[in-house]
Amino acid sequence: MGSLGFWRLAQADPGWVAAVDPDGTEHTAGGLLARANRLVHALRALGLRDGDGFCGLVPNGTEGLVLYLAALQAGWYYTPVNWHLTGPEIGYIVGDSEAKAFFVHERYAAEGARAAAALEPHRRFAFGDVEGFRPYGDLVDGHPDTPPGERTNGTTMHYTSGTTGRPKGVRRPLAGIDPDDAAEMLTFLPAMFGITPGEPAGGGYEAHLVTSPSYHTAVSLFGASALHMGHRLVYMDRWDAEGFLRLVQHHRISSTHLVPTHFKRLLGLPQDVRDRYDTSSLKWAIHAAAPCPVPIKQRMLDWWGDCVWEYYAATEGGGAIAGPADWRAHPGTVGKAWPVSELLVVDDDGEPVPAGTHGTIYMRMRGIAFEYKGDREKTEENRLPAKAGAGADAADGRFFTVGDMGYLTEDGFLFLSDRKADMIISGGVNIYPAEIENEITLHPKVADVAVFGVPDEEWGEQVKAVVEPSEDAEPGPALAAEILASLEGRLARMKWPRSIDFIATMPREPNGKLLKRKLRDPYWTGRAGAV
Repeated sequence: MGSLGFWRLAQADPGWVAAVDPDGTEHTAGGLLARANRLVHALRALGLRDGDGFCGLVPNGTEGLVLYLAALQAGWYYTPVNWHLTGPEIGYIVGDSEAKAFFVHERYAAEGARAAAALEPHRRFAFGDVEGFRPYGDLVDGHPDTPPGERTNGTTMHYTSGTTGRPKGVRRPLAGIDPDDAAEMLTFLPAMFGITPGEPAGGGYEAHLVTSPSYHTAVSLFGASALHMGHRLVYMDRWDAEGFLRLVQHHRISSTHLVPTHFKRLLGLPQDVRDRYDTSSLKWAIHAAAPCPVPIKQRMLDWWGDCVWEYYAATEGGGAIAGPADWRAHPGTVGKAWPVSELLVVDDDGEPVPAGTHGTIYMRMRGIAFEYKGDREKTEENRLPAKAGAGADAADGRFFTVGDMGYLTEDGFLFLSDRKADMIISGGVNIYPAEIENEITLHPKVADVAVFGVPDEEWGEQVKAVVEPSEDAEPGPALAAEILASLEGRLARMKWPRSIDFIATMPREPNGKLLKRKLRDPYWTGRAGAV
């Protein structure tokens, strides 16, 4: 293999500033490497062996990065935990993942302490002061910072949020290969977007801005692969539109990972604020997580130029990618299949549909398998049945779905319709909320919007919109009428919301994912279920 991968780069240039915490503290590659090595020795002394795992409830920054780097060179699974969860939810993940150690930052002391019972006291460690947890220093002090012996590759095991039931850990078999080679293999992801390596030892400076919580799969994966390519990681603590622009200018950020909600917030800044910051260093602004309205994407391309890339993917693996030129030629597409991935659109019987026909999207990564930890039934449930001679084992790389709907063009470009669970059936007609949301979100007085179906005695379902008004807008009937009037000539009236409610803050995860069930479920209380 070549010279990519954090450990190789750190040995070649230990003085390279590889990460910057949200408070501006800089960390050299050599310092991060020493901390990760020390942690490996400490956890092995605690009894961790190949194939074991541990959890981290930590904010964006180098504490979590060191946990990740330790796991990836010792053959362990690292599970970063969503810090918005409650104590019992966190405890479920710690227990279900069979964690052999649990790390909690004092910022999340309250809920972390509530989850403590999931693991024995001597396996709990705190960054700061957390009741029932030992100081992190008690674990690592006295252990050497020399490279550990018998190094073998580890990986992350993220838990999916899921639409029903408990979240599930997406677990992949470990290859048992050299961690340096495994790290270099990870760089295939940024390479698909044309991202080139930095060369710290030679003065080749690139920087990646982490804008969302690192417990999300895509955020951690893009950040980690950028680091393995020799890019400096710069962490944001929480999203702030002008703060983002300030960091881009100050650190000469070359790559970042965003979601359409971020675009909406950035475009909502006054023009004089946007003009105040130099964003010319951006070479790769990558976005995903939700469909992006065509006009908003076009405005970002007009502002930043052809550095805006899009992709569609899932924690489970596989996906599509759209470069700026592809998107300009096919506005609204999320791209064509990755080189190592395949896409398939099928009907309700699991049979492929013709190009241009809506159906359920399935995908797979060739030669790369996964399972939902401890749930073979769910693993099978989301896969297409194996064809004759294809094998039926969970590790055979069969096509799987996360429930999204869409269609493929003749030349292989994928367009999303919506989540199957979110589709509205009104009078027997399929209505896709994302299409309606894309139109409403363009209104200047709309900061955010969610569209879903609510009960209707005559039609089965009717279209409901919930709107988060912009700061200067007054919610009420007048604004609702203004929003509806703006849809004239742009959206068939059968798709117009029958009513619009207003909300102060839309329930979104920090990665941009809309928690639509929180909005929709109250309307279906007492019903057998949504149509």
